[in-house]
Amino acid sequence: MENGLESRLNKIKTDFAKMCRTVESMLAAANGLLKNPDKTAAKDIVNKDKLVDEAEMDIENGCMRLLLRNQPFAKDFRDISCILKAITDVERIGDQAADIAGITRSFEKAEDCVPVLKMGELALVMVRGSVNSLLNEDVKLAEKTQALDDEMDGLFDEACTEIIEKIKQNPAFAGTAAELLMIAKYYERIGDHAVNICEWAEFGNTGIHSKHQ
Repeated sequence: MENGLESRLNKIKTDFAKMCRTVESMLAAANGLLKNPDKTAAKDIVNKDKLVDEAEMDIENGCMRLLLRNQPFAKDFRDISCILKAITDVERIGDQAADIAGITRSFEKAEDCVPVLKMGELALVMVRGSVNSLLNEDVKLAEKTQALDDEMDGLFDEACTEIIEKIKQNPAFAGTAAELLMIAKYYERIGDHAVNICEWAEFGNTGIHSKHQ
């Protein structure tokens, strides 16, 4: 029974890792579209989001079956619980990467708004860090990644200030400004999801969730 549990749990972990890497690739590709918009590439990212949604359902079902049939305890229970919680954040990051890609279909480039580009780069670092902290049970990486959220919030404020100033200088920029603000907000939310994943990484190792202390 234990061997069966271990095998099925390893399969879930493998599927979860694959889902995470897919989302990371979506975000990296979406970031690239801010500098070099490409409608075909944007469509590919949007289509990948459907695969992420399917993966979330499969992993969730697998976790529930393990909990109901095998009644795991201690570390195995925490591992399953962490994946069940984290897949929601990973799926939403995929949604937001797809949304960013979709927005790039309607404008030329975002290179004139440096804070937004920096937010995209930082979002990818945070997602990778959070995912790796969970997959590798690395509490220090989780803590380091969570600390980046203050920088993300600062960049968001910078982006808003810069975009508003550009509108004042050129009212015709308003349409592009609205799209850039949406993208900036998506990146800020992605940072929040990365922090959530880090918190579950810590819980998986310590049994303590920072929000529930």
